[in-house]
Amino acid sequence: MRRRFFVEQFSGDTATIEGDTAHHLGRVLRAQPGQLYELSDGQQVRLGRIEKVARDRVDFTLLEQISAHQPAIEVTLLLSIVKFDAFEWAIEKATELGVGTIIPLAAARSEKALLAAAGKRAERWKKLLAEASQQSRRVGVPALQRVSQPTQAFSAHATGAVKILLSEQPDAPSLRQVLHSEPAFQKTAVAIGPEGGWTDAELSAARTYNFREASLGELILRTETAVAAALAAINYALGE
Repeated sequence: MRRRFFVEQFSGDTATIEGDTAHHLGRVLRAQPGQLYELSDGQQVRLGRIEKVARDRVDFTLLEQISAHQPAIEVTLLLSIVKFDAFEWAIEKATELGVGTIIPLAAARSEKALLAAAGKRAERWKKLLAEASQQSRRVGVPALQRVSQPTQAFSAHATGAVKILLSEQPDAPSLRQVLHSEPAFQKTAVAIGPEGGWTDAELSAARTYNFREASLGELILRTETAVAAALAAINYALGE
């Protein structure tokens, strides 16, 4: 199976990869003129033949278009910031599971030191998303938005999507029940709290903007485990 890489744009029947990715192609993968790779501009995928390999640039001629899977549902993940190794594992797996947008949340119970450092991690996170997208053979890379307060993020999804907030409340219905109670839908927003859980104020704000609480069962899951479990369940329920 050919490797897939992303480019900023297709220019007619040519494309160029520069920077770190070009260095990886040339120095690590030992790419040579004539070799074929799959290239995506975020909208379509085409077969690309290498024409020239330079130090930090690889030039391609574009050949035929390749059939590529596009998710049937648009998923936005509102993910509370937790310890960075767990957070980064979670966004990597979310990418592999087809999430379209990721919004890091400055939840009340997120560690303050992590929130202070989060802004400096954005470029690293974008690189992780691109690498996970290439590995999982996606057409595009998920959009990574700025760190937001939960209420701000909840209000941005007030209309047009099925809104789910994972909850540890004992009376919360199961995620399966929530998904089965909804008619066919094409957009969903899934909010997942930090290790300490949501505060009462955050739960109230989510309800104000019509987020439905849902449970993943009686066991208490780590945030990164909840991400993988919830998204896998949604994909399964919707036939993805």
